[in-house]
Amino acid sequence: MSARKSPSLMLIGYRLYIAAFFVFLAAPLVAAGTFAFNDSLFPSLPWQGFTLDWFFSATEPKLGMFHDRRLLSGLYYSFVIATCVSALSVFVGTCNAFLFVRHYFPGKNALYVVMILPLVIPGVILGIALLVLASTIANSLEQATGIELSFLRPGIVLVVLGQFSFIVTIASLVIVARLRKFDMAMEEAALNLGASRARVLATVTLPYLRPAMIAAGIVGFLVSFENFNTTLFLVGSEAPLTVIMYDRMVKVGSTPVLNAVSLVLMLGSGVLALVSILVQRDRSPS
Repeated sequence: MSARKSPSLMLIGYRLYIAAFFVFLAAPLVAAGTFAFNDSLFPSLPWQGFTLDWFFSATEPKLGMFHDRRLLSGLYYSFVIATCVSALSVFVGTCNAFLFVRHYFPGKNALYVVMILPLVIPGVILGIALLVLASTIANSLEQATGIELSFLRPGIVLVVLGQFSFIVTIASLVIVARLRKFDMAMEEAALNLGASRARVLATVTLPYLRPAMIAAGIVGFLVSFENFNTTLFLVGSEAPLTVIMYDRMVKVGSTPVLNAVSLVLMLGSGVLALVSILVQRDRSPS
């Protein structure tokens, strides 16, 4: 009897643990999304009724997110930054994949470790380090030549470079994992049939890598869009959404419009994450 009860108790305990784990993950997100519809000036109980004002209202004090110019400006800059970062990361990550998978050279393992290092360095340190480096270069050149390099000052370019410094590592690892599964016999067959190296790359290798490249681009976009700690040290007047939300929280306090923004971001991130999962399904020819 004890032998029969023991597995069932373990199964019940395991299921309770899984349920508690997902409740722990989902509860804050559900709470944040729910208060976006609360007809109150503060995201707290008691519930005052259902409203969509925090999304669509055009008047104060319930100015909706789609009429808040500062929030929309931050959303635009976040989109621009994330698009640039993800595109650069996919391009350089693809080059890195070919470098580390197809080529052998002295110091290859050491260089691979250097590539991974940004993932374990705190984002705050990356932001400060890049800011100091860029400012030092800009100040030195300005003193020596009188030329002002504005792109080395806090702004969109510096934010893109700061986020790229660690997001490219993520993209590289995703694409490397895919390239290692590639069957070299496919390239050899195409070359034997008379195709050039460039044509083989364009028609055989890159199409095989396309799911990983798309997935890396989506992951890079999401990581860039929600990044705060590195961005905070490099941002200029064109502040992205995360910095604007932090500034709003510090100066005004928490309001349901921030919950509305959070809900939209959660839904958008969920859709992109689902697309990333779908495109990574193995579609290589059998």
